[in-house]
Amino acid sequence: MDQNSIPEEYRPISMWGYFGYEILFSIPVIGFICLIVMALASKNVNKKNFARSYFCFTIICFMLFAIIFAIAFFSGAVNQVFGG
Repeated sequence: MDQNSIPEEYRPISMWGYFGYEILFSIPVIGFICLIVMALASKNVNKKNFARSYFCFTIICFMLFAIIFAIAFFSGAVNQVFGG
Protein backbone atom coordinates (compact mmCIF):
# COMPACT_ATOMS: atom_id res chain seq x y z
CA MET A 1 0.00 0.00 0.00
CA ASP A 2 1.52 3.31 -1.02
CA GLN A 3 0.61 6.78 0.18
CA ASN A 4 -1.23 7.66 -3.04
CA SER A 5 -3.77 4.89 -2.45
CA ILE A 6 -4.75 6.31 0.96
CA PRO A 7 -7.71 8.72 0.83
CA GLU A 8 -6.78 12.39 1.35
CA GLU A 9 -8.69 12.62 4.63
CA TYR A 10 -6.58 9.84 6.19
CA ARG A 11 -3.12 10.60 4.79
CA PRO A 12 -0.46 10.75 7.48
CA ILE A 13 1.51 13.91 8.17
CA SER A 14 5.28 13.73 7.90
CA MET A 15 7.62 14.70 10.72
CA TRP A 16 8.49 17.91 8.88
CA GLY A 17 4.78 18.61 8.48
CA TYR A 18 4.26 18.46 12.23
CA PHE A 19 7.34 20.62 12.74
CA GLY A 20 6.04 23.20 10.27
CA TYR A 21 2.60 23.28 11.88
CA GLU A 22 4.21 23.80 15.30
CA ILE A 23 6.10 26.82 13.95
CA LEU A 24 2.97 28.15 12.22
CA PHE A 25 0.83 27.79 15.34
CA SER A 26 3.41 29.56 17.51
CA ILE A 27 3.11 32.83 15.52
CA PRO A 28 1.11 35.08 17.89
CA VAL A 29 -2.05 36.20 16.04
CA ILE A 30 -1.85 34.61 12.62
CA GLY A 31 -0.93 31.24 14.10
CA PHE A 32 -3.88 31.29 16.47
CA ILE A 33 -6.25 32.05 13.59
CA CYS A 34 -4.72 29.24 11.52
CA LEU A 35 -5.02 26.94 14.54
CA ILE A 36 -8.73 27.64 14.93
CA VAL A 37 -9.41 27.25 11.20
CA MET A 38 -7.48 24.01 10.98
CA ALA A 39 -9.08 22.59 14.13
CA LEU A 40 -12.56 23.24 12.77
CA ALA A 41 -12.35 22.95 8.98
CA SER A 42 -9.46 20.69 7.98
CA LYS A 43 -10.45 17.77 5.78
CA ASN A 44 -7.50 15.65 6.94
CA VAL A 45 -8.28 13.88 10.22
CA ASN A 46 -4.63 13.91 11.33
CA LYS A 47 -4.26 17.67 10.81
CA LYS A 48 -7.56 18.33 12.59
CA ASN A 49 -6.58 16.20 15.60
CA PHE A 50 -3.13 17.77 15.80
CA ALA A 51 -4.64 21.27 15.72
CA ARG A 52 -7.12 20.34 18.42
CA SER A 53 -4.41 18.89 20.65
CA TYR A 54 -2.26 22.02 20.16
CA PHE A 55 -5.28 24.18 21.00
CA CYS A 56 -5.84 22.23 24.24
CA PHE A 57 -2.16 22.61 25.09
CA THR A 58 -2.41 26.38 24.49
CA ILE A 59 -5.46 26.67 26.75
CA ILE A 60 -3.71 24.72 29.53
CA CYS A 61 -0.63 26.97 29.26
CA PHE A 62 -2.76 30.13 29.47
CA MET A 63 -4.62 28.77 32.49
CA LEU A 64 -1.37 27.88 34.28
CA PHE A 65 0.04 31.32 33.51
CA ALA A 66 -3.12 32.99 34.86
CA ILE A 67 -3.01 30.90 38.05
CA ILE A 68 0.68 31.64 38.65
CA PHE A 69 0.12 35.36 38.01
CA ALA A 70 -2.90 35.44 40.36
CA ILE A 71 -0.93 33.71 43.13
CA ALA A 72 1.96 36.14 42.66
CA PHE A 73 -0.40 39.14 42.57
CA PHE A 74 -2.35 38.22 45.68
CA SER A 75 0.73 37.20 47.66
CA GLY A 76 2.33 40.60 47.08
CA ALA A 77 5.21 39.34 44.98
CA VAL A 78 4.29 41.63 42.08
CA ASN A 79 4.46 44.68 44.34
CA GLN A 80 7.91 43.69 45.55
CA VAL A 81 9.18 43.19 42.00
CA PHE A 82 7.87 46.51 40.73
CA GLY A 83 8.79 48.42 43.88
CA GLY A 84 5.25 49.20 44.99
